[in-house]
Amino acid sequence: MLGLRTSALPDCRPLLADADDLTLAFQPIVDLASATIAGYEALARFPGSTGPDVWFAAAAEAGIVAELEALAIHKALAAVDRLPPNTFLTVNVSPHLLGAEVIENAFAARPDLHRVVVELTEHTPVADLSALRRQTDVLRQRGALIAVDDAGSGYSGLQQLAAVRPQLVKLDRALVSDVDGDPVRMALVEMIGEFAGRIDAWLLAEGVEKPAELAAFARMGVPLAQGWLLGRPAPEFRPLDPDVVRLVRAQTARARLTESVASLVRPVRQCVLGEEPATPPAVLVGPHGEPTALLLCDPRTGEVHTAPVSLRVHPSTGIEDTLRRALTRPPAHRFDPVVCTDPAGHVLGLLRIEDLASPARSGH
Repeated sequence: MLGLRTSALPDCRPLLADADDLTLAFQPIVDLASATIAGYEALARFPGSTGPDVWFAAAAEAGIVAELEALAIHKALAAVDRLPPNTFLTVNVSPHLLGAEVIENAFAARPDLHRVVVELTEHTPVADLSALRRQTDVLRQRGALIAVDDAGSGYSGLQQLAAVRPQLVKLDRALVSDVDGDPVRMALVEMIGEFAGRIDAWLLAEGVEKPAELAAFARMGVPLAQGWLLGRPAPEFRPLDPDVVRLVRAQTARARLTESVASLVRPVRQCVLGEEPATPPAVLVGPHGEPTALLLCDPRTGEVHTAPVSLRVHPSTGIEDTLRRALTRPPAHRFDPVVCTDPAGHVLGLLRIEDLASPARSGH
């Protein structure tokens, strides 16, 4: 039971004979640029062959779905300390239950939510989106990242994206399946990717099952992927299979023939927000290493000023795509450097507009 006391767990006796009937499986989330595991999703598992959706539906009928989700959250958070280095754990919760006392108590059991991604898993309409935003903001203040599942699945999902401003956006599986042979799906993925970039979120393709799908997402610069092709859920945090590593590297190598920004990233000073400012250019970062502002120097006047982080990209993002997105920013920030970050949101460096625009890619 991952070291949890039975007395500390929500009571699900109308559904489960014992709290240990709910176990967890962990599915890897892969950083395509580096062919490494960026994180894992914690998935609930139950006795027998019946899928978890049936169990949660039965819990809803019995009026204890919040208790069942809270039990899964308790167990997932107890596993965070066993995570491999430089990875995160995605924990699922229904957004309409986020304000329930039993759910709040489950998250309160771990005050520091750094390395935890809270994934909102339903897209039924939420009555009070302002309350949802407040609830997710509280989790962010404790170090959590917020993810929204099934992006592109309908209007209610788009409403949640706009209200919550997640740091991770998971594509709806209907867009992932056979994306390689469908230009309409590709266009929708690119559109959602553009939106995710505008709100400084990462895009994750969930349900990747075919090499051709993986190749398509690598070509489009989607930074993260998850699915049976890359790794099946397991009761422990397993590393990537060597064959999967070779497959991902081969696909991303082909995609890089069109050039990614990875080769253009310039090192940059980082300064914790509120401390003595560094010499520009520099990135001001928050308590968890997330970029909050740029410290720049006006080349004409020599005046030092701060600017918002108006665009963040992954190292696998294409040069042309990054330049296009940079030049569509508001005029006041159009030529500001672009921040390059890893999947956890940590700063890797800066991209200068002149490097992106140079035909010779000079400077490196």
